[in-house]
Amino acid sequence: MAQWTLDPAHSVVSFVARHMMVTKVRGTFSGVKSTVWFDPAQPTAGRVETEIDVNTVDTGSDQRDGHLRSPDFFDVANFPAMTFVSTGVEVTGENSGVITGDLTIRGVTRPVKLETSYLGIVKDPWGNQKLAFEASTRINREDWGLTWNVGLEAGGWLVSKDITIELETQYAVVSETQPA
Repeated sequence: MAQWTLDPAHSVVSFVARHMMVTKVRGTFSGVKSTVWFDPAQPTAGRVETEIDVNTVDTGSDQRDGHLRSPDFFDVANFPAMTFVSTGVEVTGENSGVITGDLTIRGVTRPVKLETSYLGIVKDPWGNQKLAFEASTRINREDWGLTWNVGLEAGGWLVSKDITIELETQYAVVSETQPA
């Protein structure tokens, strides 16, 4: 089983929320560390551990990013990171699967399922092995204590409760372990 580490220059961890029930606001996190143990011949034996520096949130608006870092949302002073630790992998197709795991935000841990696509292992122009995945899930942010909101005069909410999380990740091989 090979161990792989995230290549942050070629990966994106992002989220999408509805604003005023109509438009989408997108954001990313640049401070992501992730390790994957994966063998394409044994995908269900794989696992992943990820830590995200929540202070690196970027939605393109300094004011909004400051609000997201505040106690109203992520409360980065008390909860500087969110984590994901896999608990299982299910193969659902030739290059697709579901990674189940524990997502921790603001000290609250809940299970999530990431719909995942395995994009392959390739060699870059310098002969280094790279592993790539895409994954996504949808969560209700209030399940993790992110409950701040403002009701709209016409009905609905300023910020959607449902958040889509999207991952486009590339990993570099760290080590390969041969079976005994």
